[in-house]
Amino acid sequence: MTHPFSATTRLGLGGLALLLVLAGPALPAVAFPADAAGAPVTATVEEQRLDRTAPQEILRRSGFDSFAPRFERALRGSGGYAQAERTVTRHASALWRRAVDRAQGRGPATGDLSRGDDRPLYWARLALSRELRSWEPRFGLSDEQRKALHTALETSSRGQDDIRFPGHRVKRVLVTGFDPFTLDRDVRISNPSGASALALDGTLVRTEEGPARIETVVFPVRWADFAAGAVERALAPQLPRLDLFTTVSQGRQGRFDVERTNGAWRGGFPDNENAASTGTVPVDDPGSQPQWTTTTLPYRQLTEADTGRFPVYDNTEVTEIPAGGSQPVTRPDGPTPGSASRAGGGGDYLSNEIAYRATLLRDRLGLPDLPGGHLHTPVLRFGAENTDPRTGTVTDPDFERNREDIVSQVRELVKTAVGNPASRP
Repeated sequence: MTHPFSATTRLGLGGLALLLVLAGPALPAVAFPADAAGAPVTATVEEQRLDRTAPQEILRRSGFDSFAPRFERALRGSGGYAQAERTVTRHASALWRRAVDRAQGRGPATGDLSRGDDRPLYWARLALSRELRSWEPRFGLSDEQRKALHTALETSSRGQDDIRFPGHRVKRVLVTGFDPFTLDRDVRISNPSGASALALDGTLVRTEEGPARIETVVFPVRWADFAAGAVERALAPQLPRLDLFTTVSQGRQGRFDVERTNGAWRGGFPDNENAASTGTVPVDDPGSQPQWTTTTLPYRQLTEADTGRFPVYDNTEVTEIPAGGSQPVTRPDGPTPGSASRAGGGGDYLSNEIAYRATLLRDRLGLPDLPGGHLHTPVLRFGAENTDPRTGTVTDPDFERNREDIVSQVRELVKTAVGNPASRP
């Protein structure tokens, strides 16, 4: 995630917040036909962006514009809830599989947009979500049932129902990515962590420690989903059988960061629904919640290995309120005893939060030796002549090359981490 992760200028929150303010208020609500109870159905903020020029071009040039019409026809043919549930799961799973296959060179390219692009998956998922939201079934459908269908669409189209690990002779690695975000600043934006997830899902890497299978999932950029436990539901069944995990998001310009420390604080930057949240990260059993969690990734080896074009840093900086203090202080070498978190190494946005949640879950499951933590990628940039979203194109050669280099280096970093003897659980 581009770094609106901290309240400090080092991560660019002020600039991004200003740009979002200059972009104007959220789009007006889009009303669909009334649902069965007669209440109007309103598209979400994310779904409303679908009708902009760039998302439509991305869908058309990838061939992913065909998913929503097929889904709508199948939904219309549903005779009951069970059939609708099967339809949602089947189409959402097919969307994920097609995005992975396309990124990994399997099947037809379906359009002239490059295969490794993560944006078709994001916009096609929203197109399916909007169809589901506006669907008027021929049978009774409660609010809870419709919500369950949306949950099924989300989990199946994000790879969370598609995690398949082989037997014990192959190491097991889980990598997570994110959707594009800050789309009111530039609706063309991609996220290299999501592109990495598509490129790595189901792949096998060979290391000096033996072969390793990588499985991936993608998470939304929405505070509410995290507060509702989306990360824990997806990761809790997986962590006890893993050899390594890493959450990944987009970070600073021109560098990778292995985030040493994660903080229990939300800084309030708007998410993809233009919602904000500030305060302690909400988790179960808050009474036992620590202010900080720590990476168990082999950060020294990751910073020293030759994994690609971008430098890799062991980032130890945090922002805290010291014990007995009242004002935030930035510490270059991690938190001091008894301090309260205000930003982890990854800031105070959802990239820090996923790292905090995943490593807290690791610790609460009694897996202190399981290697896991957070990796920030460089910002995925458009070419120098293509930076203005008002006049720019949805892709360019620099953008493609930058994405390929970042994804390739993520692969090498994961391979280095799981192949390091220090990473043995």
